[in-house]
Amino acid sequence: MSALYDFSISSFLLILVLCFLVQTTEAQNYSRLLPQHESNLSHSWHIKKLKGQDLAGVLPPSLVKLPYLKTIDVSRNYLSGTIPPEWASIKLEYMSVMVNRLSGPIPNYLGNMTTLLYMSLENNMFDGTIPKELGNMVNLQNLTLSFNNLTGRLPKEINKLTKLLELRLSGNNFTGIFPSFENLKNLTALEILASGFEGPVPPSISVLTEMKELRISDLTGSASKFPPLENMTGLTKLMLRSCNLSGKIPSYIANMPQLKILDLSFNRLEGPIPDMERLEKLKNFVIDLSYNNFNESSVPTTCRETLYVFFPLIFVIGTPAVVISKLHFLLLIRNLFKSYNSTKKSELGKCLSSNDCSKNWYSVHINCGGESVTIGDTTYEADEDSAGAAKFVYLKESWGSSNTGDFWDRPIALNEYKATNVSSIKGSNSELYTAARLSALSLTYYGRCLANGNYTVTLHFAEIVIRDNRSFQSLGKRMFDIYVQGERELKDFDITTAAGGVDKPLTRKFNAVVEDGILEVRFQYAGKGTTAVPRRGSYGPLVSAISFEASNTTITLWFTY
Repeated sequence: MSALYDFSISSFLLILVLCFLVQTTEAQNYSRLLPQHESNLSHSWHIKKLKGQDLAGVLPPSLVKLPYLKTIDVSRNYLSGTIPPEWASIKLEYMSVMVNRLSGPIPNYLGNMTTLLYMSLENNMFDGTIPKELGNMVNLQNLTLSFNNLTGRLPKEINKLTKLLELRLSGNNFTGIFPSFENLKNLTALEILASGFEGPVPPSISVLTEMKELRISDLTGSASKFPPLENMTGLTKLMLRSCNLSGKIPSYIANMPQLKILDLSFNRLEGPIPDMERLEKLKNFVIDLSYNNFNESSVPTTCRETLYVFFPLIFVIGTPAVVISKLHFLLLIRNLFKSYNSTKKSELGKCLSSNDCSKNWYSVHINCGGESVTIGDTTYEADEDSAGAAKFVYLKESWGSSNTGDFWDRPIALNEYKATNVSSIKGSNSELYTAARLSALSLTYYGRCLANGNYTVTLHFAEIVIRDNRSFQSLGKRMFDIYVQGERELKDFDITTAAGGVDKPLTRKFNAVVEDGILEVRFQYAGKGTTAVPRRGSYGPLVSAISFEASNTTITLWFTY
């Protein structure tokens, strides 16, 4: 059968080469990387018409018979096996096999492909350690190994790739301390999210002065100070999320003229926040400082006068909404603001005071992202607000929600913070699964004005975005953590795996105690899973309905993929 697959895709490739050979040096926005000398143009062949075709089988060794092949892009297919050793003798300059089912160790003979400028193995099933031979690919300018099952330490030979402009290693299971990339002085983008490394970020990162986008998250280890980034004056995007950072935010952050997105959430930062007055000149500037140790005195006067500031939940300081078009938002959710006197109340209760409640509520039912739905005698209230990257919503006295996080990988319209099913749901009560709420980072639902006592939290899920057919759309994995009353109950929860497939309802139950009228359920993306299937920006929590019920009744959350 494998021989048949090989023959089939080989024949298909050769036919497409004859039909679609591109006599140009352009390759997927990397034209600057390919040879520009006109004597090469008539001999530069580029296979670029095979993306997203759901091709099965294996990669054909017979492509070695195409001597002038420069570009191979077979991304977003259903190919298995590994990269043929024969390809190592092709003088390729661009190779992308992202979003396939390639598996096994990364072949060490890839190190012989010294003409490669771009290599993406993203979103496959490669395992084992990164071979040290990759350090021989000295002309590489872009290396992407994200979202595989890679383990072990990063080989020191990676530092031989001194021409690298972009390095992406997210979503793996590496060990050891965070690597030093001090020899990679040309890097403009470094992305290492939730890859298992132990902090801190080494001081040597300061030599990467060409950096435009720095994204690091979920480092293990003890607390550490803010890394020295003052020489990265061209930064446009900076994420140091969940890196165990402590102490103050350095003042130079406010003097980075190109900075558009700053995410320092889920750390232990405290002290004064640098005055961002200069940033009023920028549009849609995003600052996320949620889940740190800031207090009311931390907020600079400029922010108090011009920004939405999210306190333990959300407060508005100064003139609301007037300047949101300039300074998109400053998130300070779940910090240590002194806005409530009772020491017995939770931090959340400080913001969601029950003083204005008309009565005690014993149950709440919400159809997340959808219209009002009645199941038997129970009505699930509509939750159709457009939400967005930073939004707090009180639709009823008895509940509210907050959403934080920006989809960095592609622009997302407001209506894309909700999802709708693409095929029928297997099971009863399907109305609850036809719409869902999405989040790029953290999505929280709050029951308020609840009667104190014991509650049962039941979470219902069904995957409605990622598919399970023989298609690249089935190669995604959405994973997130679930917290009830601040305690993590599920880590790296994967609905499809737990339910045994997509479009299949799944239930999980937890007990909760309400002592201050507040019940909180939070869904948090922690960097695991995939981000590019079925398309870029497909990741993070997804919830389709919630109900809170006291005593022996049920608090139910429905999730939909």
